[in-house]
This record gives sequence, C-alpha cells and structure tokens, in this order.
Amino acid sequence: MAGGHPPLKNGFNLILLYTAKRGIKTHLFIMQYTLFENRKESSPKTAPLAITVRPASLNDFIGQENIIGEGKLLRRLIVSDQVASLIFYGPSGCGKTTLANIICNITKSNCKRINATSSNTAELRQIIDESQKIFSMNGKKTVLLIDEIHRFNRMQQDVLMPFIESGNPILIGTTTLNPFFYINSALLSRSHVFEFRSLKNEDIFKILKRAAQNEIFNKTTIEEQALVFLSEICDGDARKALNALEVGILSTQPDNNGYINITLDIAKESIQKKMVSYDKDQDGHYDTISAFIKSMRGSDPDATLYWLAKMLYAGEDIRFITRRIVICASEDVGNADPQAVIVATSCMQAAEMVGMPEARIILAQAAVYVACAPKSNAAYLGIEKAIDDVKNSRIQEVPDHLKDASYKSASKLGRGENYKYAHDYKRHYVKQEYMPVHKKYYVPTNIGYEEKIKKWLQGLAGINNQKKT
Repeated sequence: MAGGHPPLKNGFNLILLYTAKRGIKTHLFIMQYTLFENRKESSPKTAPLAITVRPASLNDFIGQENIIGEGKLLRRLIVSDQVASLIFYGPSGCGKTTLANIICNITKSNCKRINATSSNTAELRQIIDESQKIFSMNGKKTVLLIDEIHRFNRMQQDVLMPFIESGNPILIGTTTLNPFFYINSALLSRSHVFEFRSLKNEDIFKILKRAAQNEIFNKTTIEEQALVFLSEICDGDARKALNALEVGILSTQPDNNGYINITLDIAKESIQKKMVSYDKDQDGHYDTISAFIKSMRGSDPDATLYWLAKMLYAGEDIRFITRRIVICASEDVGNADPQAVIVATSCMQAAEMVGMPEARIILAQAAVYVACAPKSNAAYLGIEKAIDDVKNSRIQEVPDHLKDASYKSASKLGRGENYKYAHDYKRHYVKQEYMPVHKKYYVPTNIGYEEKIKKWLQGLAGINNQKKT
C-alpha cells in the first residue's frame, strides 16, 4: 500500500477489507500486511494472549469458586477422574473452555475437541466410532469437548444420546445460552449442568497480573491503575480484558531503553467503547428487562434507572421499553395512581416521536414516575379471576334488562325491560342485578387513590334506590 504505516512491534497482522466497483461487478480485495516489522521471527507467540496464558492446572485456575472450590462437587469429580458428561453454561470469558481444557489435560481419557459452529454430523459420528474402537482396544474412554454446543440442532444432539448414556464418549459441552432452552432435555438429564458466573473484578485483575508477567512480555511495564481499569471495564470477561491488554502492548512503541510502558490512558484507548452483554433474543435481554420491571414494581427508582441505562446503552428498541412501562403502570400501579398509565402512554408516544438520544429523558421520567407511584395490582388480579371463571365455569347469561334494546321489536322479547338508568337516581347510582351470580373480582386496597375508590364503593352500598327529584 502506498505510504504505508510506521513500523510498530511484534508481528500484529491487520486485514483491511474494501470494495471497488467496476461496471456492474463489485470486487472484494483483502490486503494483509505486517504492522510490526521488527518482530523476532523466532518469537513463540503465535496465538492470542488469552490462549497463550491459559492455565493448565486446577491450582492455576482463577474464579468460579462456587463450583470449583475446594470440596465442591465438580472439583471432586475432576480430581478423582470420575467426570461424567458435563454442560458448562455462562457468559463469554468466564473460564468455561479453559476449565474444560484443564479436565482434558489431567484426565486419563483420550480427548477430542470440536466447535459446533464448524462441525457437523459426519464428524460427530467419526469421533464416536473412534472412541468405541479405542475403548475396545485398551479400555480408555474419550472426552469429547464441544464448544458452543447450542449451535448443534436437535438431530445432531440426538446423535450423541446413546453413547453419552453408555458413558463413552464423555461429553463436555460449553454454551453461552441457557441450556434448558437450547439443549435436548434428554441430553441434559444425563449431564451435570454447571452455571458459570461473570468473573469478579479481583479475579480479572489476578489474571491480567499473571499475563503481564509472562515471558513473552519480559520488557513491559504496566501501571497498576491500567490493570484496575481493565478489570472493571470488561464486565467479568477475562478474554476481553486480555485482548485489550494485548492490543495496548502490541500498539505501543518501546522507550529508549526498549521497554513498553502501559499507562492508564493507553489502557483506555485499547478497550474503546465498553461492550454490554445483551443479546436481544437470549438471557441478557430477558434478564435485564425482568430486572427493570421488578425494580419499578418494587418502587426502587435508582435500580430502575440503572437497568434502563443498560438497555439504552446496549441499543434496545425504545418501543420495547415503553411497552413494558405502560404494562407496569397498569398491572402494578393500577388505580392506586391512575395518572401512571397516562404518563406511560404519553411517554410511548413522545419517545417514538423524539427518538434517541433525547428519548432517554422521556423514558427516565416515565419509569421513575411508575417506580415512585403507590402500587396496587387489584385490577390485574380482578381480571385474572374473571378470565379464570369464564374459562372454567359455566358462562352466565346476560340478564334480560341488560340486553340490547335499541333495535325494533326488542321489547317483544323483553329486552331492556325494567332496566334502571343510573343517572336518574341520586348520586347517579341504583342497585340492580348486573350479573346473575354475583362474584367479587375487584378488591381495592387502602393505597393511594384506590383508598378513595374503596370508600366510594362502600358508601354506595348504603344508598337506597331513590330517584332524583
């Protein structure tokens, strides 16, 4: 490329993609060139830092103490070499594949590893056939590590079933998605499911500290503030933190003494925009909106704003958010503050009209109003009870005096006969039968405006049927 870039360090390849239109055809060119020309050809570093510094033993594994700590079930299974089929479920960069590799390293079994994104049924059958042959020859079982196992369809998962049940091969599947939605229930019932959590900030710090001491960076100094920043900004994702550290090291020029100095500013540049785990059709999406709704229901405006901020930062559709605010305003606030649903529906209209980024202010106002409003689900419970009766009990007939009497000859059928028009009576109320078998569905609370409703209804009970004079 003309002009080029100044030589940097350590053989980092940059791939540029661009298109050039010629006539009606579009040609795609891929140009690869070395940014760091002074790399030593004998350098052992050929893999990303996140892979290079992966621990090989349980003692070096950091995090997930709740499942791999001393005395925990998974650790006992690994140490005793009694591992049965396992499903590791959790967010990216929390150690699922690393721990699976450790199991493969210390087990006495033959190990095979595939990724479901690039594998297929034929490869699965081949591995299974080989595992059977190996077992028949020397009694050694095979551990089959399948990354992203949720990518296998139901039929591919079914291929594993009879062999997993027999104990050979032993399955270790890793997935970022909830296995109870994406993996066959029969396969799950034959496996131990372990949920991994995002790593703690202190765990990420330890991982970065150890990585920085690796011999491949023997002339690198890193400010502790830089490591603390990366530990906090990467949201428990060790891979993201290590990738950022690697970018910082590879893109920084050495000083006059040949040392690379990683400062806080360099660390900030290396991570760029913070990514939020928020796949719109997966757990991150549903768990966050659930927390948002429950925070409004629980009258916590601060938590409400936090979860709202997370959704907005991750690019959630504002229409999805406003619909949930409207629902909460009706379901959880109800008649304790009838104004809440008005605020929420106004928010829905205004937010869509204004758009982001200003819509965030409108959303915040409505969400905080709903969170701070007095709460009652009496109307919600009432309609649920009524629907249940309609579904499961005999449908009540509409009384004749309530039936439509607007058409000609309706009176001949007794339609509307003896109906009492409420506005003809004092306080615009009259006692009469509105359903043949009366049932209580709406029970107002003593909270907010609903307390006034309750007193009003109680007052009506003592009114006699007296017409206005």
